[in-house]
Amino acid sequence: MSIAVAQSSFWTSLSRYGRSKGLWLLLLVAPIGARFMIAPDDGSGIQIAVGRHLPVMTSAMLGISLGIVVSTLLLPIGFVYLRSNVTRRQPWQIDEVSAASRIAMTLGRFGADVAILFGVLAALTAAGWFLGAFIVTGPLNIGDIVVTLWLVAAPAVMGLVAIHLMFDALPVTRRATGELLYFILWMVSLVMPLAAGGSASSFSSNMLDFPGFVRPLIGAAPLQGQDIVIGGSDGLLPGRKPLDVMAGINAPGYLASRAAWAMVAILVAALAGLVYRPHRPPRRSARKGIVARWLAPGPPAPADHTAPPALPNRLAFAGLVLAEFRAIGVGRPFLLMAFIAALVGIIGDFRHIGSPTAMLLLIFAAVAHAGRSEARGLLALTQVTVQSPNARRIAFILATIGWSLLLAVPGAIVRISSEPLLLALITGGVMAIVAIGLAMFSRSAFAPRLVLLVLWYGYLSS
Repeated sequence: MSIAVAQSSFWTSLSRYGRSKGLWLLLLVAPIGARFMIAPDDGSGIQIAVGRHLPVMTSAMLGISLGIVVSTLLLPIGFVYLRSNVTRRQPWQIDEVSAASRIAMTLGRFGADVAILFGVLAALTAAGWFLGAFIVTGPLNIGDIVVTLWLVAAPAVMGLVAIHLMFDALPVTRRATGELLYFILWMVSLVMPLAAGGSASSFSSNMLDFPGFVRPLIGAAPLQGQDIVIGGSDGLLPGRKPLDVMAGINAPGYLASRAAWAMVAILVAALAGLVYRPHRPPRRSARKGIVARWLAPGPPAPADHTAPPALPNRLAFAGLVLAEFRAIGVGRPFLLMAFIAALVGIIGDFRHIGSPTAMLLLIFAAVAHAGRSEARGLLALTQVTVQSPNARRIAFILATIGWSLLLAVPGAIVRISSEPLLLALITGGVMAIVAIGLAMFSRSAFAPRLVLLVLWYGYLSS
């Protein structure tokens, strides 16, 4: 019976994916990303360097480079797709009262999700064959491209699906908390491989390399003072360095570690079905603690029956901007965190301390309001108001920029410089446009929040 349940869950999820328009965009993400991640010698694009030298682009090295595209680009975008595509809304009202095994249903969904992402890897493989005809040094070996790409990317993609199902199984990680935790896990997965490169190849050291690209780049021996750079071309030495990628793949413990990560992904998916918690309305306690009472919004002002009628608003758009400003900064916790973020802007380098702190606060506050504003039900209501939805979106952008400028004022005053204000104007504008644009497309706060967190990480580390 469990096998039949898993098969039914697999084919049902797969048929729903067939109705996903976003699937066609997802199939294009990795090939387009490969165009910019695998850069030529002219210094454009993102370079992959070992020991301050670009590697010779053999067929095996091309496969590893495509695997790095998956680790740095497809994993966060794939998580966005899994959380916001047509399978986001599950019939849990039926599933949770069914006598069928929850583990079997989860493993069926796991198989469907993996099949879809493997389709993306297949599209990336085909793009690699086409790209290899132009940039590979020496003979083009299609088999080397397939082996190196799939050894690196397939276990990482399976791990992504397992994490998604685990977060979907627990109430606390079904919303913004899960997105933040995944962002942290993704950053850790990019940093941990450096620990694997500092020691000789073994099963235990290679298990630290979840993306799986470090050992093929450095071989069986430790890094020995060399470094791996994935980014710009500053500081690179002329000439390309030959790398024996296949020696790294055949290094002790590497193949076993990739198989182990695939098995871990399957076990985590089964565990997600085991620990699955049904949807329940939140419990509301009649008595609130001191912290809960302080965090709760204050009571509304009492009505004044003797007040005169309101006069016509001669500055309707200005009032709309002010309303959006208040809606973004609602609640005492936000005001407290905004005060702290403004104080942080006083100390240290504003570009690397104050500005990222203010951005992180506004990412959660502004995106949450953008997701609420672009919900389908509320959008249908706002279309019949005096102010059009597009006017409200413009007001949202201006209000977000206003909060960004307000948080930068203390830093500008202390430094007697307009640079913090200019930086806040640019970052606030970009953040607001991305937030409202993706919220319009996805009708939720999830996609803009995760995309902005990825952009925030790039801004912080640049």
